Amino acid sequence: MSAIPESGVTYEQYLSREQTATYKTEYYRGELFAMVGGTPQHNTISGNVFSRLRGKLRGSNCRPFNSDQRIRIADIGLATYPDVSIVCGDLQLDEQDRDAITNPVVLFEVLSKSTERYDRGKKFDLYRHLNSFKEYVLVDQNEPYVESFLRQEDGSWVLNVFKHIDAILPLSSVNCELPLSEIYEDVEFTDTEE
Repeated sequence: MSAIPESGVTYEQYLSREQTATYKTEYYRGELFAMVGGTPQHNTISGNVFSRLRGKLRGSNCRPFNSDQRIRIADIGLATYPDVSIVCGDLQLDEQDRDAITNPVVLFEVLSKSTERYDRGKKFDLYRHLNSFKEYVLVDQNEPYVESFLRQEDGSWVLNVFKHIDAILPLSSVNCELPLSEIYEDVEFTDTEE
């Protein structure tokens, strides 16, 4: 993502812009950040994750959302669009922003060269302010490589790494599994990335 050279934007101004914008922006403490468009690999992976989860979670009290769904953490001033999110139970919407969900359980980010450092570091730190948040999944778009962070009862996080196309990613907080072969279906691995 890249910063738009403007700060001091109120959340009301941000929402007004989002209604007519031709691209999505992340909002953090009065600053706007342009969301980088995805490569075909990135979009295939996030589409695969969303569509597989839609089928696997059917009939449960959990449902996935794609990257058009805004997530808000009002107390730290963040509004963002993860690649895929899962909410269980009733949707909790932000009081000021009725289009933003405040209770995701699982968040997925498909990594790119331009966002990997932020997704692994600051963004993960910001997401951890969500009381509902239990699992964070980072998906590499250049090779079969998935990292899953699972929140423990004591608040610590445990990392599991899956690096073979025949591996299966368990999503413990929503009681389902995603084979890496499904996550990476129709993806041709190359050296190029966004």
